[in-house]
Amino acid sequence: MGLDIRAIPFSRDNYAWLLTDPQTGVVAVVDPGEAEPVMSVIGDGRLDLILLTHHHADHTGGAEALRQKYGARIAGADSDAARLPKPDLLLHDGDRIAVGRELGEVISTPGHARGHLSFYFASAPALFSGDTLFSLGCGRLLEGTAEQMFESLQRFAGLPDETMVCCGHEYSEGNAAFALSKAPDDAVLQEHAARIRELRGEGKPTVPVLLGLERQTNPFLKARDVAELASLRQAKDVF
Repeated sequence: MGLDIRAIPFSRDNYAWLLTDPQTGVVAVVDPGEAEPVMSVIGDGRLDLILLTHHHADHTGGAEALRQKYGARIAGADSDAARLPKPDLLLHDGDRIAVGRELGEVISTPGHARGHLSFYFASAPALFSGDTLFSLGCGRLLEGTAEQMFESLQRFAGLPDETMVCCGHEYSEGNAAFALSKAPDDAVLQEHAARIRELRGEGKPTVPVLLGLERQTNPFLKARDVAELASLRQAKDVF
């Protein structure tokens, strides 16, 4: 049956992601930057696990309140535990994390943040990429290098095209404008950008997005080397 996945928007442009294993009823949430939007969805139901991709407050701010209310365990990077709400589970690259009967792979993806993790659930298939990979973009290099970001994006190379990219922010429209400035004649990108504008005009999320489409249109995934990615990131920072 696989995981049921639901985006929970909050703040100006953030997403938390609610994961439910229908076989067992186990529920997890990825990156609850605020507690109330998650509580409004769960109500008096259950929450068993809180998965944190990185330490920034807009991804962790609701974790402690959710732990207190539901008894959920918090899981985050061992390498960055001191900057997270106190983790109950310390995660490392290559670990497996269970949501009921569904197993997720822990992938170390530094660049945006030093201890950044991504989570891949093959049964969905879905990638919870936090602020590493966005629709048509990648995260700012706040605590890492272009080399780290390039290597982190390469970690997704073996994932199937049908993987749903469930990222931490609604940045698609701005990212599309930048991508079009670099490839104005790309017909696939033009169509993708038009669909994004349509969805945003209707007040709808543009994510998740298929990894296969990102491989065709995302300039950061298409970067051939570190130097090209660094140049793109510098250009995007001032776009």
